[in-house]
Amino acid sequence: MTELSPAVSFFMKRQSLFKALTLGLCASALILTSCETTESRISEHPDIFNSLSPGNQELVRQGQIRTGMSENAVWLAWGSPEQKTVGEMRGRATETWIYLNYVTPYGYGYGYGYPYGPWGPGYGFGGGVGAFRHHGGRSFVFFGDPFYDPFYYSYIPPSIPVPYRTVTFTNGRVVSFQYLAPR
Repeated sequence: MTELSPAVSFFMKRQSLFKALTLGLCASALILTSCETTESRISEHPDIFNSLSPGNQELVRQGQIRTGMSENAVWLAWGSPEQKTVGEMRGRATETWIYLNYVTPYGYGYGYGYPYGPWGPGYGFGGGVGAFRHHGGRSFVFFGDPFYDPFYYSYIPPSIPVPYRTVTFTNGRVVSFQYLAPR
């Protein structure tokens, strides 16, 4: 069996890396371009859009809603909700659509000794490596970060769902809505 020269081996690895990166970029482009937008919903469902009044059509184009709009108009403007709840308001059955935004907690990953310790990111060995501690008249040495919690510090930061829009319907029409105003 013949062995490959170091140069040939290097170029083969480089070619494989190039193919993997190309595949990753193509997959990312496909995912990002397949995101649903107001315009894509309108173009895919022109019959629903054309059934709206001209005033509602303009609001939908802008991604806005108003009291009295139908569920279809809200769906065109805001898309599908992540959650739906049912209830009652003034003796009438209601359905509330809840739209969520996923956020990472402020300051996540910036705890003591994380993310950059002497052994690189994510190992939690920062700050207190080989430190002497005196406690209760005894001395001891510890290696690692005394505050490191492997369940708190993760490579994948947590995503916390935060409701940012709600709309409530009675008999298929908007009776109330709320959204977080931009700062």
